[in-house]
Amino acid sequence: MFNYMGKIIKLLKKILTGILIIPSTLYMVFEFFSKHVRAFRSKMNALDNRLRNKIESNPRVIKAVRFMNKYSLIMHFILASLTVYAIESISRHSMIDALGFVTDTPVRFLYNVMIVFVCLLLAYPFRCRMFIRTFVTVAWLILGSINGIILANRVTPFNFTDFKMISDLFAMTNNYISIPQIIAICAFIVFLVVYMIMFAIKSPKFKARPRRGIAICGLLVSLVCVPSVTNAAVATDVLADYFGNLAQGYKDYGFIYSFSASVIDRGMNQPSDYSEEAIESITEQVEEQTSTSDQPNIIFVQLESFIDPYTVKFLNYSEDPTPNFHKLMENYTSGYLQVPVVGAGTANTEFEVMTGMSIEYFGLGEYPYKTVLKSQVCESIASDLSAIGYSTHAVHNNGGNFYGRANVFSNLGYDTYTCKEVMDIRTYNELGTWATDDILTGEIEKCLDSSEDQADYVYTITVQSHGSYPSYQVFEDPEIEVTGAETEEENYQWEYFINEIHEVDTFIGELVEMLSERDEDTMLVLYGDHLPTMGLTEDDMTTGSLYDTQYVTWNNFGLEQQDKDVTTYQLTSYITDLLDIHEGTIFTYEQENNVYDSSDEDYKEYKNNLELLQYDILYGNNYVYDGSENAPVASDIVIGIDDVELNNVYYDEESQTLRVYGSNFTQWSKIYLNDEKLSTTYVSNKYLYATDVSIDDVASIVVNQVGSKETIFRSSNELIYTPSESEESVSE
Repeated sequence: MFNYMGKIIKLLKKILTGILIIPSTLYMVFEFFSKHVRAFRSKMNALDNRLRNKIESNPRVIKAVRFMNKYSLIMHFILASLTVYAIESISRHSMIDALGFVTDTPVRFLYNVMIVFVCLLLAYPFRCRMFIRTFVTVAWLILGSINGIILANRVTPFNFTDFKMISDLFAMTNNYISIPQIIAICAFIVFLVVYMIMFAIKSPKFKARPRRGIAICGLLVSLVCVPSVTNAAVATDVLADYFGNLAQGYKDYGFIYSFSASVIDRGMNQPSDYSEEAIESITEQVEEQTSTSDQPNIIFVQLESFIDPYTVKFLNYSEDPTPNFHKLMENYTSGYLQVPVVGAGTANTEFEVMTGMSIEYFGLGEYPYKTVLKSQVCESIASDLSAIGYSTHAVHNNGGNFYGRANVFSNLGYDTYTCKEVMDIRTYNELGTWATDDILTGEIEKCLDSSEDQADYVYTITVQSHGSYPSYQVFEDPEIEVTGAETEEENYQWEYFINEIHEVDTFIGELVEMLSERDEDTMLVLYGDHLPTMGLTEDDMTTGSLYDTQYVTWNNFGLEQQDKDVTTYQLTSYITDLLDIHEGTIFTYEQENNVYDSSDEDYKEYKNNLELLQYDILYGNNYVYDGSENAPVASDIVIGIDDVELNNVYYDEESQTLRVYGSNFTQWSKIYLNDEKLSTTYVSNKYLYATDVSIDDVASIVVNQVGSKETIFRSSNELIYTPSESEESVSE
């Protein structure tokens, strides 16, 4: 026995010895690397000091530094000029085009230089002047580089509002940006921050005593002068404070001015003639009309990047890509639709159609969805139709939080919003980036079925034909063959895009067929939100404009065809006027004035009054409602139509697998155990499961529909599970 105990003691000694060796070994390894790192750092510091002493003692360097300090303002002007030229070269993807900006519009170029120059004046009150100059220059170059990258993928340039879209961008990694790109961006940001910190520590310091009083006074005077110079430039048409074409505006006036304007110019400025009397004068001009008692269903469908293919001059097709769209164009009310954006900005087209308001009065590149409508309730066609008994719905086969729609649609007065998180999406486009639009037919039908003895207004947003469009062959045997583009890569892009909108056209046909089979009066309106991001120019279009798409309608109650070209903010008022529906402040004003031609002598007054009404509703004193207490209120919006039902739960303790059965599950359904989200596998719309689950006590089980930012859009009923019910069905 003693022999046995001795062996155990020896074994324990060996184990303890081994345990003690591990930290000592780690310590030795740490010391070894630390010693070499310290030695390397010491050598680098010595080399840095030798180089610094050599440079600082060099007579030529001393002379050059004295010269640059003496004429530093001139050096700043040169640095600012080179920075602006570099940014314009990056933004335009051409050094030649950037040179044209300098030579053709030198005053505009110098204005952009002035902005960078004033930023560089920040260096004078401090000793670390080189660091501040470097920081300012690098910051502007980064912004210019971001703009250049963005313009390689879309038509709309980079503006301040894009910062508000960053969370939406990262929430859609496969659509806009890939995981490796996110990692690369984060790595670059970390590198840049570390480099700038090291540079701030190591950069040469100004040895003389800074004249801070003079420097600060000069900086303040410059900052005060910039707005005065800007106003004078706008007044003399050197600059513009509104860009009808945002992309062209950036080209005409330069990135630095345009981006700076998007930072400062946000929201609506109060019109000079805004007053209670002015609002009363406008509303008194609108004759009160009673809406018809015959209320048809009204369905608007906003088609992503959809155009009539035959408006592109240089393309040829093996057959008509959009026969259903053309059939509606020929037989029902239709026309050209002037939209506010090109290549991107779906939400702004959407905003104008829903509210009757114009984006023109907001800041450069602003998305009201991401600014004022995040918190401000706004009258819309949804709230106006709700007031006369309509049930109002929004439907979109994309994320509920994108553009903040779930919150915005509540502020616009919608009863329900069906987003992708509550859709059982099974099919995607050929790239796997966007859901196909055929699912929307069934979702629209659900909305129509959800309200008995009540007319419905359904606003639908498609997504299938969204960019980007690959420059390689996707369809081996395309249904629509496309020719006419300048290069093979461009032809592949157009071939992909045209075949996508051909599939969207099939959805249009299916939607019309479904509505035709219903015994309900229905008005259907379909329109493209903007041209695709394909580098089109005005000369490429039969319309001569990058802002003209088309709208078509369909109805089943014999409404007379009355074609009319309108803007997006006039579309809804025109359609409701045809239906003898006269509701809402903006829409009744537009119906009464209906000035569709900008050459009309009454057009200026029409637009001025529209701006006054728009300002009063969104930013003013709500005179149109006799005070804010009478203004519209946000709706208690419900996400989706169908209830998510949880019927049975099975738990296998051995495999630690939780199986959930019910109905109306989607890919965004997540099992929650005692309010904690489990890693959930979607099998079908009736079955989910989670593994590595431990249940030791009574547990609450719920299925939630989860969107980006962990937003819970809808929840199922709750089931209570107890461990004794293992391997048995737990029912509600």
